[in-house]
Amino acid sequence: MPPKKKTHEVTLALEAGNAAMVDLGKMLGPTGANMRAVKVEYDEATAKNRGEIIPVIVSVYEDRSHTLAYKTPPTSFLIRKSLGIQSGAANPLTTTVGTLSAQQVKEIAERKLVDLNANDLEAAIKIVSGTARSMGVKVAS
Repeated sequence: MPPKKKTHEVTLALEAGNAAMVDLGKMLGPTGANMRAVKVEYDEATAKNRGEIIPVIVSVYEDRSHTLAYKTPPTSFLIRKSLGIQSGAANPLTTTVGTLSAQQVKEIAERKLVDLNANDLEAAIKIVSGTARSMGVKVAS
């Protein structure tokens, strides 16, 4: 059997275990995919991570079937969650909204390692630290 031809690929950042049909409709409507099936599959797969934002890549094929590929939550989301803050600084050069410990940075880097463009944990820690600094978060050494 020949491989199915992919017609669309859409990346969505949805709330784990509770994907909003409005968001799915906006992004998947033009693809012809079964939005209800995507929602049920996503909600079941991410139910254990409720409250987090879990990005997913939805690949839609010419027979309107789909596959889902899950990613790790965005680095900025994990940093905000670690610090318990709503958002980063409006001006990160002059404002500091919190301080991440070296242990917190390491934990975030370990979780993000599979999705980052990094070969090892040290490189991942540098990427996470850079994201934190761009949000107005100090990184303890």
